[in-house]
Amino acid sequence: MASVNIYKRKSSMKFIVAKDFTAYSEDLERMIQNFSREGSVLSTGRNEIRIFELNGKSINVKAFKIPNAVNKIAYRFFRKSKAQRSFEYASILTQKGIGTPLPIAYAEENRLTFGRSFYVCEHLDCEFTFRDLSATDVKLLQEFTRFTFQLHEKEIEFLDHSPGNTLIRRNAEKYQFFLVDLNRMNFRKMDFEARMKNFSRLTADEAILRVMAREYAILYGKPEELVFEKMQFYTHQFQEKFHRKKRLKKQLKFWKN
Repeated sequence: MASVNIYKRKSSMKFIVAKDFTAYSEDLERMIQNFSREGSVLSTGRNEIRIFELNGKSINVKAFKIPNAVNKIAYRFFRKSKAQRSFEYASILTQKGIGTPLPIAYAEENRLTFGRSFYVCEHLDCEFTFRDLSATDVKLLQEFTRFTFQLHEKEIEFLDHSPGNTLIRRNAEKYQFFLVDLNRMNFRKMDFEARMKNFSRLTADEAILRVMAREYAILYGKPEELVFEKMQFYTHQFQEKFHRKKRLKKQLKFWKN
């Protein structure tokens, strides 16, 4: 991981700032303290992201949802928080030459138990994500598949490899890919089954799967039909689990009402 400086202002709040941004520690602290009152909202929901200005550049500050009672204890004493993992994983990706918004800092509120946490990174303007693609975008899907193959070759298992978590930017005749939402990753050698399973969250569109399977088969040296069958198998498995969970939530909501 890239060298960092620890910057603390209050005993209840821990700040970790990337080495290249320590000169802005006080500005970053102020943004986090005033998070709910300043900045422009980029997205809300389970977590909230706001855009701030730092030295003339746009940055993202992501406030993670306060965890449940069990995770308040776990993140306080036993596990790394989502903010810390996001920062550290982004640093590892950067070292490995994989695109991701530049990590700037993270902060955690720790009293008796774990409280709020924040992850700060550069803001990237990108044209689209994987979600915007169709089977007609053959060249882009091939490049995306090569990008995913590169992840696997560099022993990066992005567990949230889903449609909205890869930002795509057009650069001349090529495309650049940037991973976001980084708090769930493994760094390990991946066998064929693990590689195929890593495609399962991306799409249920078999025409898109076919384009990616054809390209991955060339890169990995496996028969195209075998690659396609495995991608299809793990995608169906994920879809069944996803819809079963959705039905269960709907039933629970019905009985509560």
